[in-house]
Amino acid sequence: MPNDDEPLVLSANALAALAEFHAERDAHESKFNELKAQADQDAQFSMDAFAEDWNKSQFWYSDETAELLADQLLSGTSATSSIGVISTPSVFVALRNKLRHVPLDERPRVVLLEHDDRFAIFPEFVFYDYQQPFKLPENMKGSLDSIICDPPFLNEDCQTKAALTVSEWNMW
Repeated sequence: MPNDDEPLVLSANALAALAEFHAERDAHESKFNELKAQADQDAQFSMDAFAEDWNKSQFWYSDETAELLADQLLSGTSATSSIGVISTPSVFVALRNKLRHVPLDERPRVVLLEHDDRFAIFPEFVFYDYQQPFKLPENMKGSLDSIICDPPFLNEDCQTKAALTVSEWNMW
């Protein structure tokens, strides 16, 4: 029977794996903090900084698809337009990247409703939980000209609640 007073010791391989894990985590955190510092600027962003989380059913659109959807959302907009982006952060990033080339006073307002608080680095972020479809800031209700929504789960409950959120914004 081992002595309970002896400290536990990891093997050299386990220590190396742990060190590698910490180094990767620290590098990702450093890159993310750099992104955070640039969020208020008109910097170019990439979804590569945001790893997909399969537990949250996150699957980003390809850059090509996100850009195509962003182009559609921007078509015909002006400084008085408002765009809602629900659970589609890859499209939001594409919109931000496209709007970098538009003078500030000519840009439409863009709002990102998203559950993943990593996107809170962006001033357009509003926390969104599809389980509470009517929990929206009062000033946003009925204020959007166009909306894109890609609910995270394909089940009926999630799809229905996301549709309720869209109807709450009552674009018409």
